[in-house]
Amino acid sequence: MALRFVFQRLQSTTTPIRYRSSINTTVRCFSAAEQLIPGVGKGKTSTGLVGLAVDHEWQPKMVTKYQALLDKMATSDMPETYRYREIVEKVARYRIQAALDHPEDPDKVEEMCNCGQVEELVEQADDEMTVLDMILENRWWEQIKGQLDDVSIDENPHPDSVNPDDWEDAPPSDQEAPKTA
Repeated sequence: MALRFVFQRLQSTTTPIRYRSSINTTVRCFSAAEQLIPGVGKGKTSTGLVGLAVDHEWQPKMVTKYQALLDKMATSDMPETYRYREIVEKVARYRIQAALDHPEDPDKVEEMCNCGQVEELVEQADDEMTVLDMILENRWWEQIKGQLDDVSIDENPHPDSVNPDDWEDAPPSDQEAPKTA
């Protein structure tokens, strides 16, 4: 009964308190200005993903790693018009801004980025760096440049010109109902 009172007192206090039990054990509580909610923010104890530990220092890691991606692309000779570069720059800038705008709210960052938990976003930055290194090493933007000259793309196809009778296995029309036995 006394132990229950001690824990109730510990949970409701805002100042450091010292308690001694009958077995000479000290319990000390330093409560924070904000209350920790189990499973949320600093109270998060598990990501729920095997092999991916909770990282309470996700914000500086996320900003640093995505900035490293931007810096590496800026110093490379990859063309600014290369589509991969454009997309990665947009994603990196967006995620950096989300992390800077909400440093104490990982749930908001996860919602904004819509690509998993903040721990996964940090890992995605590492994976993107691996892909970037591979692209820079192989200089893939040069290999694709000459190959697309022969390709013609119809930007505005005309759906009226499609004739279902040209299909090999044309679906039955609405007028011809399949016969049942």
